[in-house]
Amino acid sequence: MFIIKRILGYIGRYRGKAIAAVTLLIFVIFLNMITPLISKSIIDDVIHGGNRKLLPVLLFAMVIISAVKGLSLYFRGYFFEKVSQSCMYDLRNEMFTHLQGQSFTYFDNNRIGELMSRMTGDLEGIRAFIAGGITIFIENFIYFVGTSIILLAMNVKLALVSLAVLPFVAWLAMRFDTRIRPAFSAIREQQAALNTTTQENIAGVRVVKAFAREAFEIQKFEKENRLNLEKNVNSARIWAKFFPLMDFISGLCAVSVLWFGGRMVAGGEISLGTLVAFNNYLWMLINPMRMLGWVINVMEQAVSSGERVFNVLDTGSIVVDKENPYDPQEVQGHVRFEGVALHYGDHQALKNIDIDAPAGKTVAIMGATGAGKTSIINALNRFYDVSRGRVLVDGVDVRDWKTNTLRENIGIVMQDVFLFSATIEENIMYGKPDATREDVIKAAKIAAAHDFIMEMPQGYDTIVGERGMGLSGGQKQRIAIARAIIKNPKILIMDDCTSAVDMETEYAIQQALKDIMEGRTTFIIAHRISSVKDADEIIVLDDGQIVERGTHDQLVKQRGKYFEIYSQQYKDFEEFTEDRQVM
Repeated sequence: MFIIKRILGYIGRYRGKAIAAVTLLIFVIFLNMITPLISKSIIDDVIHGGNRKLLPVLLFAMVIISAVKGLSLYFRGYFFEKVSQSCMYDLRNEMFTHLQGQSFTYFDNNRIGELMSRMTGDLEGIRAFIAGGITIFIENFIYFVGTSIILLAMNVKLALVSLAVLPFVAWLAMRFDTRIRPAFSAIREQQAALNTTTQENIAGVRVVKAFAREAFEIQKFEKENRLNLEKNVNSARIWAKFFPLMDFISGLCAVSVLWFGGRMVAGGEISLGTLVAFNNYLWMLINPMRMLGWVINVMEQAVSSGERVFNVLDTGSIVVDKENPYDPQEVQGHVRFEGVALHYGDHQALKNIDIDAPAGKTVAIMGATGAGKTSIINALNRFYDVSRGRVLVDGVDVRDWKTNTLRENIGIVMQDVFLFSATIEENIMYGKPDATREDVIKAAKIAAAHDFIMEMPQGYDTIVGERGMGLSGGQKQRIAIARAIIKNPKILIMDDCTSAVDMETEYAIQQALKDIMEGRTTFIIAHRISSVKDADEIIVLDDGQIVERGTHDQLVKQRGKYFEIYSQQYKDFEEFTEDRQVM
């Protein structure tokens, strides 16, 4: 009931429309309850009583009632749908906004397909409850209570006969409720798994085709789809057992009333018109019994969906701003790591890291894959909070900064470049929406992207495909560099951002970046010696620890890990030089 109460809270935001919808619903029920009385009057007063003058009046009343009821049903449906869609609008916005505030850890632990399922299928389950379930519940409740009162007023003995089946209906409803709820929960979970499988396959379709694994993916999808089928069939099986019993009990109720009522008419206890009216009211009583299973079904779907939706909304972010966070007007860009350790769950990515990067200095970070290079950047941007030690920007712990202010002053080119399905210009100015076309072109020229952009059909107005499809790896990286540069950040981070470009393009980018890096604190993460050799300090990581540090010349003289990398990358060049000297 707690989940239902929370859903009703969203309806309360649109109290006026909801009250109008319920009022119209009650009005329609009132009109429906008048109709059997008119039928009774036609039989008793017109047919048996001979009052023919009353017939046109009664028929005209029925026509008016039908017209008014039709109009009321239209507005009732409109208001209920308006309320349900408005609630969905609010919930979708809240969920999306909430997800934007989550840390990287949250997305590490939750699959995209599951989150998409919660924002689509689960929200639709809640909408169906608001638009239809609540309507049917209120309608049938009023019908049941109102009809019971009318039947008791018409004839107590016959009313008790018709109400005798209620204990059996209640027992069946309880049995149905205990069995259908876990069935719906299982369906929702399996739909999320199916969505995840589909999403991963479509996102990785190029890898699938490159390794000729279509058959494997089809088999994997068929397995999840089969489980989805089985869980839905299990739900249908529960329904199939419940509703025939409800129909049978409803039929028994009708037969009992006709049998007892027929005997009472024959004995002169009630009129034929009363029996006809009673029979019409009886179906208003039986229908709520038959619809009880449907109401429970929709309600359980809403509860199951609501649990998953509110689970997202109730999960707070690990990375949150403190009260009255540090929010300076100007940022210098002095970065310092003091005894920093960082864990991803049980895995320790960084161990006792100390770095001092004064404003305007360039620090390069090298190391093998998995050494912890990107983890340093994650800690600086506060994508993850450090486990021990602290990261300072301008002498203030990043955990004390206003997160948006911190990140607005950091321009980052990530290793895994992501471009949106938008124009090239929109992708470049993503971090600075108020940038002009001239700003965009300037940033693109610095990133050595302007020439290839101008060769495209619509130039800067060319729409790139999802995740940058249609562009080469090097082109995507250069657009990402332009996107970071246009922000004019105080801290610039280049996370292996020239790995997908050729040596000539890399050199052109490096030469252009020299002017841009002037006066900015720059972190360069790279595997190529050519990208880091001019840095003020080069740090070599191994297993999350700093094992070497110094300038290029100092590290070459140390003959350690940096020298090994240097020797491997320049081995062919040195051999070539020696051969030329021999010649």
